[in-house]
Amino acid sequence: MAGKRKPKVAKPKLDDLAKPSKWRLQHGGFSEPIREADPETGSPVQHRRAVDTLGLMLANGNITPQMHEAGCIFRTLFRSAAIDSMSTSQLIRLPGSTADRLSNRQLEARRRVLAALDALGGHDSPAGSCVWFVVGLEMSVREWAARRGWSGRPVPQPIAGGMLVAGLGILAMHFGLTPRLQAA
Repeated sequence: MAGKRKPKVAKPKLDDLAKPSKWRLQHGGFSEPIREADPETGSPVQHRRAVDTLGLMLANGNITPQMHEAGCIFRTLFRSAAIDSMSTSQLIRLPGSTADRLSNRQLEARRRVLAALDALGGHDSPAGSCVWFVVGLEMSVREWAARRGWSGRPVPQPIAGGMLVAGLGILAMHFGLTPRLQAA
């Protein structure tokens, strides 16, 4: 009498940890791996750089280096202003204090973000809305065009890309990275 054979249980495939996961790859591409020596230990390591929207547009020649720099300045100001960050409470509370106060750096960054949005025509303008969500909140152009768009209506992706390019051009002039042409 032969006993019953137990069916083989398939082992789940383990992800290759040297490569980005499937979930990470759906959120944007990566550059080719770069092999370097670790500064602390000297052992060889492999780095992959995530490609952002502005970097990809610069690499494709859709924007100028000045527009890329303007987008980076706006993104840095946006982060410094702490507009997108989650509100947290202090671990050490002082008696009589009611709310967390903004630092001078955050106030100055918020003032500069507001001035940049005014140069773009305001938050509800096409360029202002696109720059706010794509550069500031780091949403993809495709996602902004499909979900948010301008005034809550979807926008075709090529037009959304044009809105971003126009907004970055205005920001480059606003931040003084491109000269203003004088009328003759």
